[in-house]
Amino acid sequence: MRTLCHDLPASTPGEEVTLEGWVHRRRHLSRVTFLVLRDRSGLAQVVLPAGTAVPSEETTVRVTGTVTANEQAPGGTEVTDATVVALTDEAATPPAELWRPALDVSLPTLLDHAPVLWRHQAQRARWELAAASLRGFRSTLDGLGFTEVATPKIVGTATESGANVFPVDWFGRPAYLAQSPQFYKQQLVGVFERVYEVGPVFRAEPHDTVRHLAEYRSLDVELGFIEDHRDVLAVLRSVLAGMVAAVATEEAAVDRTGARLPVVPEEIPVIHFRDALALVGAPADEPDLAPEHERALGAWALAEHGSDFVAVEGYPMAKRPFYTHPWPGDEQCSHSFDLLFRGLELVTGGQRLHRPSDYEHKLRARGEDPAAYDSYLQAFRHGMPPHGGFAIGLERWVARLVETANVREVTLFPRDLHRLTP
Repeated sequence: MRTLCHDLPASTPGEEVTLEGWVHRRRHLSRVTFLVLRDRSGLAQVVLPAGTAVPSEETTVRVTGTVTANEQAPGGTEVTDATVVALTDEAATPPAELWRPALDVSLPTLLDHAPVLWRHQAQRARWELAAASLRGFRSTLDGLGFTEVATPKIVGTATESGANVFPVDWFGRPAYLAQSPQFYKQQLVGVFERVYEVGPVFRAEPHDTVRHLAEYRSLDVELGFIEDHRDVLAVLRSVLAGMVAAVATEEAAVDRTGARLPVVPEEIPVIHFRDALALVGAPADEPDLAPEHERALGAWALAEHGSDFVAVEGYPMAKRPFYTHPWPGDEQCSHSFDLLFRGLELVTGGQRLHRPSDYEHKLRARGEDPAAYDSYLQAFRHGMPPHGGFAIGLERWVARLVETANVREVTLFPRDLHRLTP
Protein backbone atom coordinates (compact mmCIF):
# COMPACT_ATOMS: atom_id res chain seq x y z
CA MET A 1 0.00 0.00 0.00
CA ARG A 2 1.11 3.55 -0.68
CA THR A 3 2.27 5.67 2.26
CA LEU A 4 1.87 9.44 2.05
CA CYS A 5 4.79 11.66 3.03
CA HIS A 6 2.73 13.18 5.83
CA ASP A 7 2.18 9.74 7.37
CA LEU A 8 5.79 8.59 7.18
CA PRO A 9 6.72 9.73 10.74
CA ALA A 10 3.96 7.48 12.11
CA SER A 11 5.50 4.42 10.44
CA THR A 12 7.56 1.97 12.47
CA PRO A 13 11.36 2.20 11.99
CA GLY A 14 12.50 -0.80 9.96
CA GLU A 15 9.15 -1.09 8.20
CA GLU A 16 9.13 -1.24 4.40
CA VAL A 17 7.07 1.49 2.75
CA THR A 18 6.20 2.63 -0.74
CA LEU A 19 5.95 6.32 -1.58
CA GLU A 20 4.75 7.82 -4.85
CA GLY A 21 5.08 11.40 -5.99
CA TRP A 22 7.30 13.87 -7.79
CA VAL A 23 11.06 14.31 -7.55
CA HIS A 24 11.04 17.59 -5.66
CA ARG A 25 14.81 17.90 -5.40
CA ARG A 26 17.87 15.71 -5.91
CA ARG A 27 21.31 16.31 -4.43
CA HIS A 28 24.38 14.29 -5.35
CA LEU A 29 27.06 14.46 -2.63
CA SER A 30 30.36 12.65 -2.47
CA ARG A 31 29.13 9.97 -0.05
CA VAL A 32 25.38 9.95 -0.53
CA THR A 33 22.57 10.97 -2.84
CA PHE A 34 19.45 12.64 -1.46
CA LEU A 35 16.06 12.56 -3.15
CA VAL A 36 13.28 14.72 -1.75
CA LEU A 37 9.90 13.35 -2.80
CA ARG A 38 6.75 15.49 -2.93
CA ASP A 39 3.18 14.27 -2.87
CA ARG A 40 -0.14 15.88 -2.05
CA SER A 41 0.59 15.71 1.68
CA GLY A 42 4.11 17.11 1.85
CA LEU A 43 7.78 16.11 1.51
CA ALA A 44 9.85 13.05 2.42
CA GLN A 45 13.60 12.48 2.31
CA VAL A 46 15.03 9.40 0.60
CA VAL A 47 18.70 8.42 1.10
CA LEU A 48 20.46 6.57 -1.71
CA PRO A 49 24.05 5.39 -2.30
CA ALA A 50 26.37 7.96 -3.84
CA GLY A 51 26.15 8.07 -7.60
CA THR A 52 22.65 6.57 -7.78
CA ALA A 53 20.87 7.77 -10.90
CA VAL A 54 17.80 9.77 -9.96
CA PRO A 55 15.23 10.98 -12.54
CA SER A 56 15.04 14.70 -13.19
CA GLU A 57 13.08 17.01 -10.92
CA GLU A 58 9.30 16.83 -11.40
CA THR A 59 9.43 13.29 -12.77
CA THR A 60 6.84 11.08 -11.07
CA VAL A 61 8.40 8.10 -9.28
CA ARG A 62 7.68 5.17 -6.98
CA VAL A 63 10.09 4.74 -4.05
CA THR A 64 10.23 1.57 -1.98
CA GLY A 65 12.51 1.43 1.03
CA THR A 66 12.98 1.16 4.79
CA VAL A 67 11.70 3.65 7.37
CA THR A 68 14.63 5.06 9.33
CA ALA A 69 14.68 7.58 12.16
CA ASN A 70 16.72 10.73 11.53
CA GLU A 71 16.13 13.90 13.52
CA GLN A 72 17.48 16.04 10.69
CA ALA A 73 15.01 14.69 8.12
CA PRO A 74 11.51 16.18 7.60
CA GLY A 75 9.32 14.86 10.41
CA GLY A 76 12.31 13.07 11.94
CA THR A 77 12.02 10.14 9.52
CA GLU A 78 13.55 9.23 6.16
CA VAL A 79 13.58 6.29 3.75
CA THR A 80 16.79 4.29 3.25
CA ASP A 81 17.83 1.18 1.28
CA ALA A 82 15.48 2.42 -1.39
CA THR A 83 14.74 1.65 -5.00
CA VAL A 84 13.44 4.35 -7.29
CA VAL A 85 11.27 3.58 -10.32
CA ALA A 86 10.21 6.31 -12.75
CA LEU A 87 6.49 6.25 -13.56
CA THR A 88 6.86 8.35 -16.71
CA ASP A 89 9.45 9.77 -19.07
CA GLU A 90 11.94 12.15 -17.51
CA ALA A 91 10.30 15.51 -16.87
CA ALA A 92 11.37 18.61 -18.76
CA THR A 93 13.10 21.34 -16.76
CA PRO A 94 10.41 23.49 -15.11
CA PRO A 95 10.33 27.27 -15.75
CA ALA A 96 11.42 27.87 -12.12
CA GLU A 97 13.15 25.82 -9.43
CA LEU A 98 10.14 24.55 -7.52
CA TRP A 99 12.18 23.39 -4.53
CA ARG A 100 13.17 26.94 -3.59
CA PRO A 101 11.22 28.51 -0.70
CA ALA A 102 9.94 31.43 -2.80
CA LEU A 103 8.63 31.40 -6.35
CA ASP A 104 10.50 34.38 -7.78
CA VAL A 105 8.98 34.79 -11.24
CA SER A 106 7.17 37.57 -13.09
CA LEU A 107 3.37 37.57 -13.30
CA PRO A 108 3.36 36.73 -17.04
CA THR A 109 5.65 33.77 -16.37
CA LEU A 110 3.42 32.60 -13.53
CA LEU A 111 0.30 32.79 -15.69
CA ASP A 112 1.86 31.33 -18.85
CA HIS A 113 3.19 28.32 -16.93
CA ALA A 114 0.37 27.95 -14.39
CA PRO A 115 -0.04 24.15 -14.80
CA VAL A 116 3.53 23.69 -13.59
CA LEU A 117 4.17 26.66 -11.29
CA TRP A 118 1.07 25.95 -9.19
CA ARG A 119 3.06 22.92 -7.97
CA HIS A 120 5.30 25.22 -5.94
CA GLN A 121 4.36 24.71 -2.30
CA ALA A 122 3.85 28.39 -1.47
CA GLN A 123 1.82 28.98 -4.62
CA ARG A 124 -0.27 25.86 -4.10
CA ALA A 125 -0.92 26.96 -0.52
CA ARG A 126 -2.79 30.00 -1.82
CA TRP A 127 -5.44 27.79 -3.36
CA GLU A 128 -5.47 25.61 -0.25
CA LEU A 129 -6.67 28.76 1.54
CA ALA A 130 -9.35 29.17 -1.11
CA ALA A 131 -10.45 25.54 -0.70
CA ALA A 132 -10.59 25.95 3.08
CA SER A 133 -12.64 29.12 2.61
CA LEU A 134 -15.14 27.19 0.50
CA ARG A 135 -15.43 24.51 3.20
CA GLY A 136 -16.07 27.19 5.83
CA PHE A 137 -18.60 28.92 3.59
CA ARG A 138 -20.55 25.75 2.97
CA SER A 139 -20.42 24.36 6.50
CA THR A 140 -21.54 27.65 8.05
CA LEU A 141 -24.54 27.96 5.76
CA ASP A 142 -25.43 24.28 6.10
CA GLY A 143 -25.52 24.86 9.85
CA LEU A 144 -27.87 27.81 9.36
CA GLY A 145 -30.41 25.76 7.41
CA PHE A 146 -29.40 26.76 3.89
CA THR A 147 -29.68 24.49 0.84
CA GLU A 148 -26.93 24.42 -1.78
CA VAL A 149 -28.30 24.91 -5.30
CA ALA A 150 -26.93 24.85 -8.85
CA THR A 151 -28.26 27.32 -11.40
CA PRO A 152 -27.73 27.68 -15.18
CA LYS A 153 -24.61 29.43 -16.46
CA ILE A 154 -26.07 29.96 -19.93
CA VAL A 155 -29.14 32.18 -19.86
CA GLY A 156 -31.56 33.74 -22.31
CA THR A 157 -31.46 37.26 -20.86
CA ALA A 158 -28.89 39.42 -19.08
CA THR A 159 -29.29 39.69 -15.32
CA GLU A 160 -27.93 43.17 -14.69
CA SER A 161 -27.98 44.80 -18.13
CA GLY A 162 -27.48 43.96 -21.77
CA ALA A 163 -24.08 45.63 -22.12
CA ASN A 164 -21.68 43.57 -20.02
CA VAL A 165 -22.45 40.02 -21.12
CA PHE A 166 -20.74 37.42 -23.30
CA PRO A 167 -23.09 36.31 -26.09
CA VAL A 168 -23.11 32.68 -27.21
CA ASP A 169 -24.85 30.87 -30.05
CA TRP A 170 -27.41 28.53 -28.49
CA PHE A 171 -28.51 26.33 -31.40
CA GLY A 172 -29.05 29.38 -33.55
CA ARG A 173 -30.66 31.46 -30.80
CA PRO A 174 -28.94 34.25 -28.84
CA ALA A 175 -27.92 33.39 -25.29
CA TYR A 176 -25.43 34.70 -22.73
CA LEU A 177 -22.97 33.52 -20.13
CA ALA A 178 -24.54 34.26 -16.76
CA GLN A 179 -23.38 37.43 -15.00
CA SER A 180 -24.86 36.19 -11.75
CA PRO A 181 -27.25 33.57 -10.37
CA GLN A 182 -29.33 36.46 -8.99
CA PHE A 183 -32.67 35.74 -10.66
CA TYR A 184 -32.49 32.03 -9.93
CA LYS A 185 -31.42 32.29 -6.32
CA GLN A 186 -34.30 34.70 -5.68
CA GLN A 187 -36.76 32.31 -7.28
CA LEU A 188 -35.39 29.45 -5.21
CA VAL A 189 -36.02 31.38 -2.00
CA GLY A 190 -39.65 30.63 -2.88
CA VAL A 191 -38.77 26.93 -2.80
CA PHE A 192 -36.14 26.42 -0.10
CA GLU A 193 -36.28 29.79 1.76
CA ARG A 194 -32.49 29.82 2.28
CA VAL A 195 -30.11 28.98 -0.58
CA TYR A 196 -26.49 29.33 -1.56
CA GLU A 197 -24.34 28.52 -4.57
CA VAL A 198 -20.66 28.35 -5.48
CA GLY A 199 -20.01 28.83 -9.17
CA PRO A 200 -18.46 30.88 -11.96
CA VAL A 201 -19.88 34.18 -13.14
CA PHE A 202 -18.90 36.07 -16.26
CA ARG A 203 -18.57 39.84 -16.69
CA ALA A 204 -17.76 41.29 -20.11
CA GLU A 205 -16.55 44.54 -18.58
CA PRO A 206 -13.42 46.02 -20.24
CA HIS A 207 -11.55 46.34 -16.93
CA ASP A 208 -7.81 45.80 -17.08
CA THR A 209 -6.98 46.24 -13.42
CA VAL A 210 -5.34 44.22 -10.65
CA ARG A 211 -8.76 43.60 -9.04
CA HIS A 212 -10.98 42.54 -11.95
CA LEU A 213 -11.44 39.27 -13.81
CA ALA A 214 -13.82 38.40 -16.64
CA GLU A 215 -14.58 35.07 -14.94
CA TYR A 216 -14.43 34.51 -11.21
CA ARG A 217 -15.86 32.29 -8.49
CA SER A 218 -18.89 33.82 -6.80
CA LEU A 219 -20.16 32.66 -3.41
CA ASP A 220 -23.85 33.56 -3.55
CA VAL A 221 -26.37 33.57 -0.71
CA GLU A 222 -30.07 34.44 -0.59
CA LEU A 223 -32.49 34.15 2.34
CA GLY A 224 -36.14 34.86 2.98
CA PHE A 225 -38.23 36.34 5.80
CA ILE A 226 -35.88 39.18 6.68
CA GLU A 227 -36.64 42.59 8.14
CA ASP A 228 -34.10 44.48 6.03
CA HIS A 229 -30.52 44.41 4.73
CA ARG A 230 -29.08 44.34 8.26
CA ASP A 231 -30.37 40.75 8.62
CA VAL A 232 -28.43 39.90 5.47
CA LEU A 233 -25.32 41.55 6.89
CA ALA A 234 -25.66 39.48 10.08
CA VAL A 235 -25.60 36.25 8.05
CA LEU A 236 -22.61 37.55 6.10
CA ARG A 237 -20.79 38.16 9.36
CA SER A 238 -21.36 34.53 10.40
CA VAL A 239 -20.19 33.28 7.01
CA LEU A 240 -16.98 35.31 7.18
CA ALA A 241 -16.26 34.01 10.67
CA GLY A 242 -16.78 30.46 9.45
CA MET A 243 -14.47 31.00 6.49
CA VAL A 244 -11.72 32.44 8.69
CA ALA A 245 -12.07 29.56 11.15
CA ALA A 246 -11.72 27.03 8.33
CA VAL A 247 -8.67 28.79 6.92
CA ALA A 248 -7.07 28.79 10.37
CA THR A 249 -7.05 24.99 10.35
CA GLU A 250 -4.70 25.03 7.33
CA GLU A 251 -1.69 25.98 9.43
CA ALA A 252 0.95 24.94 6.88
CA ALA A 253 -0.76 26.87 4.08
CA VAL A 254 -1.13 29.94 6.29
CA ASP A 255 2.57 29.79 7.15
CA ARG A 256 3.69 29.30 3.56
CA THR A 257 1.61 32.19 2.24
CA GLY A 258 2.18 34.54 5.17
CA ALA A 259 -1.58 35.08 5.29
CA ARG A 260 -2.76 37.49 7.97
CA LEU A 261 -6.07 36.13 9.22
CA PRO A 262 -8.57 38.82 10.21
CA VAL A 263 -10.63 38.87 13.36
CA VAL A 264 -14.30 39.09 12.41
CA PRO A 265 -15.99 41.40 14.95
CA GLU A 266 -19.25 40.40 16.60
CA GLU A 267 -20.83 43.30 14.74
CA ILE A 268 -19.27 44.63 11.55
CA PRO A 269 -18.93 48.43 11.62
CA VAL A 270 -21.49 50.13 9.36
CA ILE A 271 -21.40 53.59 7.82
CA HIS A 272 -24.00 55.20 5.58
CA PHE A 273 -22.90 56.00 2.04
CA ARG A 274 -23.47 59.74 2.54
CA ASP A 275 -21.36 59.73 5.69
CA ALA A 276 -18.69 57.69 3.93
CA LEU A 277 -18.44 60.32 1.18
CA ALA A 278 -18.04 63.06 3.77
CA LEU A 279 -15.45 61.04 5.68
CA VAL A 280 -13.21 60.58 2.62
CA GLY A 281 -13.75 64.13 1.36
CA ALA A 282 -15.65 63.16 -1.78
CA PRO A 283 -18.39 65.35 -3.34
CA ALA A 284 -21.84 64.73 -1.87
CA ASP A 285 -23.25 63.88 -5.30
CA GLU A 286 -20.64 61.18 -6.01
CA PRO A 287 -22.59 58.09 -7.20
CA ASP A 288 -20.05 55.49 -6.07
CA LEU A 289 -16.87 54.95 -4.08
CA ALA A 290 -13.57 55.09 -5.95
CA PRO A 291 -10.75 52.67 -5.04
CA GLU A 292 -8.96 55.41 -3.09
CA HIS A 293 -12.17 56.03 -1.11
CA GLU A 294 -12.39 52.33 -0.25
CA ARG A 295 -8.79 52.33 0.96
CA ALA A 296 -9.46 55.40 3.12
CA LEU A 297 -12.56 53.80 4.63
CA GLY A 298 -10.60 50.62 5.32
CA ALA A 299 -7.96 52.64 7.18
CA TRP A 300 -10.70 54.44 9.13
CA ALA A 301 -12.40 51.17 10.15
CA LEU A 302 -9.09 49.76 11.36
CA ALA A 303 -8.16 52.91 13.30
CA GLU A 304 -11.60 53.61 14.80
CA HIS A 305 -13.02 50.11 15.24
CA GLY A 306 -10.01 47.80 15.06
CA SER A 307 -11.73 46.02 12.18
CA ASP A 308 -10.47 44.84 8.80
CA PHE A 309 -14.10 44.97 7.68
CA VAL A 310 -16.54 47.84 7.20
CA ALA A 311 -19.97 47.84 5.54
CA VAL A 312 -21.17 50.86 3.58
CA GLU A 313 -24.97 50.94 3.39
CA GLY A 314 -27.48 53.15 1.63
CA TYR A 315 -25.92 53.29 -1.83
CA PRO A 316 -27.81 55.47 -4.33
CA MET A 317 -30.63 53.59 -6.05
CA ALA A 318 -29.30 54.88 -9.36
CA LYS A 319 -26.20 52.68 -8.90
CA ARG A 320 -28.07 49.53 -7.91
CA PRO A 321 -29.99 46.95 -9.98
CA PHE A 322 -33.74 47.33 -10.44
CA TYR A 323 -34.52 44.53 -7.96
CA THR A 324 -32.92 46.45 -5.05
CA HIS A 325 -35.22 47.54 -2.23
CA PRO A 326 -35.29 51.31 -1.61
CA TRP A 327 -34.64 52.84 1.79
CA PRO A 328 -38.05 53.49 3.42
CA GLY A 329 -38.63 57.22 3.56
CA ASP A 330 -35.71 57.98 1.24
CA GLU A 331 -36.33 56.61 -2.23
CA GLN A 332 -32.96 57.88 -3.46
CA CYS A 333 -31.11 55.46 -1.19
CA SER A 334 -31.17 51.68 -1.16
CA HIS A 335 -31.34 48.94 1.43
CA SER A 336 -28.06 47.61 0.07
CA PHE A 337 -24.44 47.51 1.15
CA ASP A 338 -20.92 46.85 0.06
CA LEU A 339 -18.54 45.15 2.47
CA LEU A 340 -14.94 46.35 2.29
CA PHE A 341 -12.15 44.04 3.43
CA ARG A 342 -8.81 45.75 4.04
CA GLY A 343 -9.82 48.66 1.86
CA LEU A 344 -11.22 46.68 -1.09
CA GLU A 345 -14.82 45.92 -2.06
CA LEU A 346 -15.36 42.22 -1.37
CA VAL A 347 -19.13 41.77 -1.07
CA THR A 348 -22.22 43.38 -2.53
CA GLY A 349 -25.53 42.62 -0.87
CA GLY A 350 -28.84 43.94 0.29
CA GLN A 351 -32.59 43.56 0.44
CA ARG A 352 -34.55 42.83 -2.74
CA LEU A 353 -38.02 43.83 -3.84
CA HIS A 354 -40.55 41.07 -3.21
CA ARG A 355 -43.90 42.47 -4.37
CA PRO A 356 -44.74 41.88 -8.06
CA SER A 357 -46.34 45.34 -8.33
CA ASP A 358 -43.02 46.94 -7.29
CA TYR A 359 -41.19 45.03 -10.01
CA GLU A 360 -43.67 46.04 -12.67
CA HIS A 361 -43.38 49.69 -11.61
CA LYS A 362 -39.58 49.59 -11.59
CA LEU A 363 -39.31 47.94 -14.99
CA ARG A 364 -41.77 50.34 -16.64
CA ALA A 365 -39.88 53.27 -15.10
CA ARG A 366 -36.78 51.92 -16.86
CA GLY A 367 -38.67 51.80 -20.14
CA GLU A 368 -38.86 48.00 -20.12
CA ASP A 369 -41.81 45.69 -20.55
CA PRO A 370 -42.40 43.43 -17.50
CA ALA A 371 -43.52 40.73 -19.92
CA ALA A 372 -39.88 40.30 -20.96
CA TYR A 373 -39.15 39.16 -17.39
CA ASP A 374 -42.16 36.89 -17.09
CA SER A 375 -40.21 33.71 -16.26
CA TYR A 376 -38.44 35.60 -13.45
CA LEU A 377 -41.51 37.38 -12.10
CA GLN A 378 -43.76 34.33 -11.92
CA ALA A 379 -42.23 33.39 -8.57
CA PHE A 380 -43.22 36.78 -7.14
CA ARG A 381 -46.78 36.52 -8.44
CA HIS A 382 -47.13 33.29 -6.49
CA GLY A 383 -45.94 34.71 -3.19
CA MET A 384 -42.42 35.66 -2.12
CA PRO A 385 -41.24 36.69 1.34
CA PRO A 386 -39.14 39.75 2.07
CA HIS A 387 -35.67 38.55 1.17
CA GLY A 388 -32.13 39.55 0.41
CA GLY A 389 -28.67 38.20 -0.15
CA PHE A 390 -25.06 38.81 -1.02
CA ALA A 391 -22.18 37.57 -3.16
CA ILE A 392 -18.52 37.17 -2.18
CA GLY A 393 -15.76 37.14 -4.79
CA LEU A 394 -13.58 34.18 -3.83
CA GLU A 395 -10.42 35.33 -5.62
CA ARG A 396 -10.61 38.81 -4.08
CA TRP A 397 -11.08 37.23 -0.66
CA VAL A 398 -7.93 35.13 -0.99
CA ALA A 399 -5.98 38.03 -2.51
CA ARG A 400 -6.73 40.14 0.55
CA LEU A 401 -5.89 37.28 2.93
CA VAL A 402 -2.40 36.94 1.49
CA GLU A 403 -2.26 40.65 0.58
CA THR A 404 -1.06 40.07 -2.94
CA ALA A 405 -0.91 42.91 -5.44
CA ASN A 406 -2.90 41.23 -8.21
CA VAL A 407 -5.94 38.96 -7.98
CA ARG A 408 -4.52 36.88 -10.84
CA GLU A 409 -1.77 35.63 -8.52
CA VAL A 410 -4.33 33.61 -6.54
CA THR A 411 -6.49 32.53 -9.51
CA LEU A 412 -5.76 29.08 -10.89
CA PHE A 413 -6.32 29.93 -14.56
CA PRO A 414 -7.33 33.61 -14.90
CA ARG A 415 -9.61 34.84 -17.65
CA ASP A 416 -9.48 38.53 -18.51
CA LEU A 417 -9.24 40.92 -21.46
CA HIS A 418 -6.05 39.34 -22.69
CA ARG A 419 -5.99 35.75 -21.48
CA LEU A 420 -7.84 32.65 -22.64
CA THR A 421 -4.98 30.16 -22.05
CA PRO A 422 -3.71 28.10 -20.40
